[in-house]
Amino acid sequence: MKRILKCVKCGREYPVDVPRYRCDCGGLLDVKITKEKKDDFSHLKEVWERRKCSSKPIDQSGVWRFRELVYPFKENEIVTFPEGKTNLYKLPAYLLDVRALYAKHEGENPTGSFKDRGMTIGISFAKKFGYKMVICASTGNTSAALAAYAARAGLKAVVFIPDGKIAFGKLSQALAYGAKTLQIQGDFDDAMKVVQEVAAKHKIYLLNSLNPIRLEGQKTIMIHTLEQLNWNIPDWFVLPGGNLGNTTAFGKALMELKEFGIIDRVPRLAVIQAKNANPFYLAYKNGFKEFKPVKAETVATAIRIGNPVNYEKAKRSILYTKGVVEEVSDREIMIAKSQIDRLGIGCEPASAASLAGAKKLRKKGIIKKEDTVVILLTGHLLKDPGATTDFHLGKMEGIPKSAINMPEKIENDPIKIEDKIKEILQE
Repeated sequence: MKRILKCVKCGREYPVDVPRYRCDCGGLLDVKITKEKKDDFSHLKEVWERRKCSSKPIDQSGVWRFRELVYPFKENEIVTFPEGKTNLYKLPAYLLDVRALYAKHEGENPTGSFKDRGMTIGISFAKKFGYKMVICASTGNTSAALAAYAARAGLKAVVFIPDGKIAFGKLSQALAYGAKTLQIQGDFDDAMKVVQEVAAKHKIYLLNSLNPIRLEGQKTIMIHTLEQLNWNIPDWFVLPGGNLGNTTAFGKALMELKEFGIIDRVPRLAVIQAKNANPFYLAYKNGFKEFKPVKAETVATAIRIGNPVNYEKAKRSILYTKGVVEEVSDREIMIAKSQIDRLGIGCEPASAASLAGAKKLRKKGIIKKEDTVVILLTGHLLKDPGATTDFHLGKMEGIPKSAINMPEKIENDPIKIEDKIKEILQE
């Protein structure tokens, strides 16, 4: 099996073991896996299944267990916790009115989001290349993952975050894990511009999803989910869209699985953006004829991105899977989040965009009653506890009272407490 970096714009090729984020023409790069005559992929499902019984960290990881489609590192070369052992939950039918609904919960990763899947390979490559420092721009989840994996690898970490535009649950992780955290005036897109300049000038390894290596780890979300479904391909895979790294990675995973004969058909992708952070949706609506960045604003901080760097590759994923792009309001996101939370699963606001979007697509008849649907939950509930408490304290407009679980004040009086418990029992 051969790997190269290939430009999605002009087709120029580069070696994969030399750090590079863009082609000389400015185009985005893919890790292109080429099947050679001697390669036999027919046995991979069985190999991946057998590794579940292994106690080695490389096999316990839900990323490295699929290493044939990630990267052939040796065990002593990888930096892992391990990550990727996340659950696929069957959800109640009433949430969407389809044949079957599942949630893949990436908030169960070590730092609480899907970013760990990309960071394990990204930090492993940083070590391979001999870097002493890694860097990223982040709305929160990337910074948490970068800081944790850098600490595990003994590397210095620097993260640029938007000033006042990050959830404290995520910021606390970057600080706790020891990353030098720089808050810059502006939004994520401003931070992303700066971090690229700093990385190039000072030869620091950049680990945003602009880096094609990182997306090789994120592909395993799709591979792992299909394995958990016993390779019964769902009709839809619905996911939130911010910087569009997962959209890119999922499309690439499906292309490779199909090309190598591991699956015989692909699910359709549905990418959901917040209404005021929706450049990909607007481009989809005009047939991808024009792309314009927007000034992003949404309660879903993880997808508060107005100029996604992976636009071109994400567009390819939508076209390949005959997918769709939809937008949802913050109100729709938070109501969907409350429904997921009430199941005892919980998620951060951006995750709930997937359920909110699936509901909208079901109402439009795009998702059918007979379909099987998987939604992606990208981050843990405690990533953004402020949004959750504001919701249940009634601080958000347009939320029905039935969805709010406001705490009640009660006197420390045995009789009044007893009356309240009886009242609750009768509800």
